[in-house]
Amino acid sequence: MHQTFDAALGINLLHANQAGADHNREHFDEWGITCFNVMSSPGAGKTALLEKTLAVLTNEYKIAVIEGDMTTELDADRLRKYNVPVIAINTGRSCHLDSKMVSGGIHRLAHEYNPSEFDLVLVENVGNLVCPAEFEVGEHAKVALLSLTEGEDKPLKYPVMFQEADCLLITKMDLAPHLDVDVNQIVANVRQMNSHVTIIPVSAKTGEGLETWFDWVRSQLDRSSTTKHQLSTVH
Repeated sequence: MHQTFDAALGINLLHANQAGADHNREHFDEWGITCFNVMSSPGAGKTALLEKTLAVLTNEYKIAVIEGDMTTELDADRLRKYNVPVIAINTGRSCHLDSKMVSGGIHRLAHEYNPSEFDLVLVENVGNLVCPAEFEVGEHAKVALLSLTEGEDKPLKYPVMFQEADCLLITKMDLAPHLDVDVNQIVANVRQMNSHVTIIPVSAKTGEGLETWFDWVRSQLDRSSTTKHQLSTVH
């Protein structure tokens, strides 16, 4: 059976993007940087989460942000208040960041700073539950957010995002008393898609679950540091 032109084009695009993502990851590995790709639908709380994360973890790690948005730098400006490098990428009509866009951000980071000084790069992707999950950007881990206001069915309706996630944050937990939403059902639906994902209920407003999230980030960075030490010992 022959593929349609559109199907073949889609496969070629994903293949080319993957090659670029692998190249980006090589840069991150060379510099000793861990990269997270942070994804969600619009309004789920990505930027609020990153604000809370930067407020705490910049005391422990050197962090930079690559901020994706379709047209503005509003979110980038929010994060610049935490005195970290924030490289804004406007995607125009594209509903996601791809590896080529992030490559441009990486080269800007390398031009303006010493990249080997950084421990973590946070890529805040464009708000969308579909496209970002399909296009790797060179990340070492995918972090997905799902807000309580989105309901229980999203993991079943948009499975790829949840299948690919290494960590899922259920956000806006402070709204739970006011919503007819079953958190346990959300968890069960996510587990249908991905039995191994770490699930952390959080509220950027009250602080619920944030320390658990910070510990997860620390664990990823500690693991990366251990791997780098082992590789350097071998060589």
